[in-house]
Amino acid sequence: MEVLKKRILNEGVIASDQVLKLDGLLNHQVDPELTMEMGREFAARFREDKITRVVTVESSGIAIGFATALELGVPLVFARRKKTLLADPDALCERVPSFTKGIVTDIMLSRQFIHEHDRVLFIDDIIANGDAARGMVKIIQRSGAELIGFGVAVEKMFQAGARTIREQGIRVESLVKISSLADGKIEFAE
Repeated sequence: MEVLKKRILNEGVIASDQVLKLDGLLNHQVDPELTMEMGREFAARFREDKITRVVTVESSGIAIGFATALELGVPLVFARRKKTLLADPDALCERVPSFTKGIVTDIMLSRQFIHEHDRVLFIDDIIANGDAARGMVKIIQRSGAELIGFGVAVEKMFQAGARTIREQGIRVESLVKISSLADGKIEFAE
């Protein structure tokens, strides 16, 4: 997706050879037009798969997940990272480490919003090590729903996350693939 590549080159901040900050377009500030374009692209890639729900993990995946769900005409459900007093005591839960936060969190998805008959598309903003993504995959599988695929805006190919999802036989669609951040330069895979 060329427009996303250009925005990453113009606005991405390389924090290290492992970390790319995309706060200005994905993680802190959201560009509605770019987000809707990403949603249209994911919807086009999965339109024939009869998706019944889009799922994501709060919070950075919500905007892209919403745009995708809107384009597909299905609900968006997001897994929470914090338990509240009103949380579903029977929620599907998975403990996952966070690469960017440096902590372990629980991700929780209420059984009320995912069902055995659902055909699920999992959408996220970035995949690096893939711990949260693998946790979400486990939750979807435990729900009995069918995971049709995983759409991610930015795949960091030099980290194992997307590869480990593909190794499970799950279809992964990445809008942009980054092969390296070495020497302070963003390199895209073709």
